[in-house]
Amino acid sequence: MERVILAGADGLPAISYVEDRRNGLPCADLVEVVGAGAIDAIMTKLPGWAVAGPVDLGEALVARGARVLRHAHEMTCELATALPAEAAAPGGFRFVPVDRSPEEVFAAWRAAYPPGHPDHRGVDDDAALRDILTPLLGGKITGEVLPWGLLAVDEDDAVAGGVVVTLFHGRPWVVEVFRHPAHTPPGLGARMLAAVRTRAAAGGCERLGLVVSEGNPARRVYERLGFTLVASSMTVVIPR
Repeated sequence: MERVILAGADGLPAISYVEDRRNGLPCADLVEVVGAGAIDAIMTKLPGWAVAGPVDLGEALVARGARVLRHAHEMTCELATALPAEAAAPGGFRFVPVDRSPEEVFAAWRAAYPPGHPDHRGVDDDAALRDILTPLLGGKITGEVLPWGLLAVDEDDAVAGGVVVTLFHGRPWVVEVFRHPAHTPPGLGARMLAAVRTRAAAGGCERLGLVVSEGNPARRVYERLGFTLVASSMTVVIPR
């Protein structure tokens, strides 16, 4: 990953980052503070950008007027040492590849993140389908969709949940774990992710990563399935 250097007012390097996009905004991702004047450099030179980096940097930017986009925790599962878990589809459901159209996936995916959920997308349905789910499943947001993911479909062959795995910055990454809360039994998410662990290991994958938002109760499920905390980060939007 090629890193970009942003200089401070003194002309010396202040931060380095990887240029990306986040929620339709240009994004300074994986920010590292490398010199003095980082806060001033970001506030003056990156207006309208999303900035993702250490929590203390995000909090300092919020104190200067930035808006929190996401406070998240990176977790990793070492597949060779993960404890066994129930990985079969529950009665009335079956697991299939992630090969359905975004339109078929949308209802369950959208219902999984209602208003008030830490990962709710605050846009209308058309924008959520067009700008988030469609490019995600097309490999245009977090990288190529890998074959280890799955969808859970019901007896009518309707999508009720799923786990999407992509090659994000060269690493196998679980980018979505979702289920329709009104149409699926509790525990489906854990079963889907356990099945994905098995598929990934069989495909030669050594570890899976994911990010869970602060306040998302799914973190407890991930911990039971062997995912451990690696780092925490905060993404903020710099005011124009």
